[in-house]
Amino acid sequence: MTPQRVLIVGTGLLGTSVALALRSAGADVWLTDRDDRTLALAVDRGAGTPGPPPRPVDLCVLAVPPGAVADVLCDAQRAGYAAAYTDVASVKAVPLRVAAELGCDLSTFVGGHPMAGGERSGPQAARADLFTGRPWVLTPTPATSPAALGAARALALACGGEPVVLSPDEHDRAVAVVSHVPHLLAALAAARLADAPAALVALAGQGVRDVTRVAASDPDLWAGILSANSGPVAEVLDAVSADLARVAAALRAAAVDDAVRDLLVRGRTGRGRLPDPRSRPAPGAGR
Repeated sequence: MTPQRVLIVGTGLLGTSVALALRSAGADVWLTDRDDRTLALAVDRGAGTPGPPPRPVDLCVLAVPPGAVADVLCDAQRAGYAAAYTDVASVKAVPLRVAAELGCDLSTFVGGHPMAGGERSGPQAARADLFTGRPWVLTPTPATSPAALGAARALALACGGEPVVLSPDEHDRAVAVVSHVPHLLAALAAARLADAPAALVALAGQGVRDVTRVAASDPDLWAGILSANSGPVAEVLDAVSADLARVAAALRAAAVDDAVRDLLVRGRTGRGRLPDPRSRPAPGAGR
């Protein structure tokens, strides 16, 4: 059942997109943001009513960076804003640990992460259909109440997402592979263009645009994300670095038939394993 009364704290791309999706589903939505201009843009988009709700709502969604989740959760719980709380941050273990250290009520909270977004940020880039058919990871802990998990699952479904249940650590290891390190690799490729001669950059085609698309994202936001998930990201980068070292050594020795071809074959195999974005994700859905 769609949560009928929802407060969203943070009106960036994800928060405003959640609000638009819920409004499309008939829910009453309130919005808060520390940036008055961002809040006004979201309200102008029809995302909801500004200000905290006059009485507690069914669910409070924390659409803030990973480093802010714990503090915002504690403040919202002290204010008694909602019966249940969730978030949409892309890192789960560190915010949860800090929330426990701060004394937050973890029985009413369940971490959430819709696997959707883009290189554009802010409420002007928000869409009601951003989450349609996309995995929406939920990360309950032993402290999470069934009511809180049910509210977060209902939110995901109301926004068109596909609920997938993982532990916080499982989530963070997964996103290191499928999101955080790919973002860094896009930035590494794009960084080669920063000081390249203009005539060289002018030769770029669609391939380099596809590879570097997400490098256009907000650097400050991504610095915070990578810092919060530093351990799993560093482990994956170590493996990437080993691959790159083998390929570089092979190229210097003009022995491209072995290490280079092996990497290209594994790359093609990995690319082939990606789910069709037009199909609904099935593995683990609702687990």
